[in-house]
Amino acid sequence: MSWLTRVRNSISFLPKRQTTDTLWHKCKKCDAMVFTKEWEDNLQVCPRCDHHDRIRARTRFAQLFDEGEYTLLASPDVREDPLKFRDTKKYTDRIKAARTATEEKDAFLNARGKIEGREAIVGVQDFAFMGGSMGVAVGSALVAGIKAAIAAKLPYIIFTAAGGARMQEGILSLMQMPRATVAIEMLRDAGLPYIVVLTDPTTGGVTASYAMLGDVQLAEPGALIGFAGQRVIEQTIREKLPDGFQRAEYLLEHGMIDMVTHRRELRATLGSLIDYLAPASQAAA
Repeated sequence: MSWLTRVRNSISFLPKRQTTDTLWHKCKKCDAMVFTKEWEDNLQVCPRCDHHDRIRARTRFAQLFDEGEYTLLASPDVREDPLKFRDTKKYTDRIKAARTATEEKDAFLNARGKIEGREAIVGVQDFAFMGGSMGVAVGSALVAGIKAAIAAKLPYIIFTAAGGARMQEGILSLMQMPRATVAIEMLRDAGLPYIVVLTDPTTGGVTASYAMLGDVQLAEPGALIGFAGQRVIEQTIREKLPDGFQRAEYLLEHGMIDMVTHRRELRATLGSLIDYLAPASQAAA
């Protein structure tokens, strides 16, 4: 009998549906075995090595908004599989599988709620849905979130997490880059803040567009942030890249982002930024 089984069997109050797989969480960085509840109570950050795990969109909303209360905004309906794409599988089958696994319509959600008493609209990319890849649905949801922020005269905050563009949508996926850029300019013309929080990983076309256009650029500790992969860059320039290249701390040191913020400090930090950046009319409200 393994020590995990002995520990499990010794806990009399453990519900029958729980197993050692749900009772324990293994840190991806230090391999420490941590009680799942302790890990969740620590905002899904390893209490041993401080590794910030990737988290789902709804979990992010619950952690960020005051009292965990928020209102989800409807995601726009878009045409699925516009190119009738197929590789080893049909694109429609990949979407269905992602929806079954995540119980989400696509890789981007918007929600409205209060952060430190101040209202904001927050968009979150969900890496669990096809690697958070940027397709027409993601671009449309981002634009819809920004338009909702403009209509309500609220700041817009985005948490990015993506492997890049969604290859199954070809040029339509790449067109979300300028489309998002135009929407961000509309937000700025309205005098409203656009705050970006880069999470692990933020790469490819997402980094080349809306992920790096914030009025303030934050990142979670250890987040991978870049355009091309490290191996591709090394092969191109024929040089070995320094340790920690493309990690949040390296980017902060070299002036590409403004701050690296621990997950437990994000709510307070974003609340302060809204106070600094929101227009006077919003502050009065």
